[in-house]
Amino acid sequence: MGERSSGAVPSTLYDEQYFLNVCEGYEEFLSSEGAYLSRRLAEALTEAGIAPGMKVLDVGCGRGEILRRTTELGAQAFGIDYAEVAVRLSRGIAEQVQHQDAQPDPIGVYQASALYLPFTDNLFDRVLMLDIVEHLYPAELAVALAEARRVLQPGGKLIVHTAPNVWYDRYAYPLVRGVRVLMGQGADYPRDPRALIPENVHVHVNEQSALSLWRNLRRSDFHNVKSWLSTPPQHRRENVLFRAARWILFNAPPFSWFFEREVFAVGEK
Repeated sequence: MGERSSGAVPSTLYDEQYFLNVCEGYEEFLSSEGAYLSRRLAEALTEAGIAPGMKVLDVGCGRGEILRRTTELGAQAFGIDYAEVAVRLSRGIAEQVQHQDAQPDPIGVYQASALYLPFTDNLFDRVLMLDIVEHLYPAELAVALAEARRVLQPGGKLIVHTAPNVWYDRYAYPLVRGVRVLMGQGADYPRDPRALIPENVHVHVNEQSALSLWRNLRRSDFHNVKSWLSTPPQHRRENVLFRAARWILFNAPPFSWFFEREVFAVGEK
């Protein structure tokens, strides 16, 4: 995927339609009012190892379900988002949790940019950046990572999730599309992989591989950085040949480096 010219993605592109009909995890959110997390959000939160008494910041808090789960784990939750709709949705979840559970510490939700976090240095035990990296141009990402590190306590952790894996889009998707075209399914596979979800054409500007995300965290002076790939379950009815090929491509390196779809990373301050 080629990088676009620098600049910020307009916050107005992140409207209610985006958060409630496009942004990953919306089905779980709508069915449970944020009580349940999608698979990859739950995986990221498990990796964070949140414990009672921690202070946790969710950068790009979106609908607010991570804030809700964080408080349920006994931590104090803070969230920022620069989209007005996201702030409204997250504050709705915060008010609901406060009313139902009488949380001693209210959830703090603020409209702010990931590039200018409105918090003092060394404040948080964990900072989460889930499904935000791909929305930040390279120069913005460098600033956002520096800000995340600034507000973390020494020894605190940054947890990142982003999708899709750019190596899939660049190298594997053309092969997948070619096979599907030969099978008569080309209409479902546009030339631009971002167009698989049309809204992403306008808001995805900086997809990552496991290697590039690892490098970005290291450049931002995070330590003990690890990154890895994951992929959603594939519930497809296919013949034995396709099932065998899929298993190899998604489980056997080096093929899996190109075919797995999601990227996780963790770094320490």
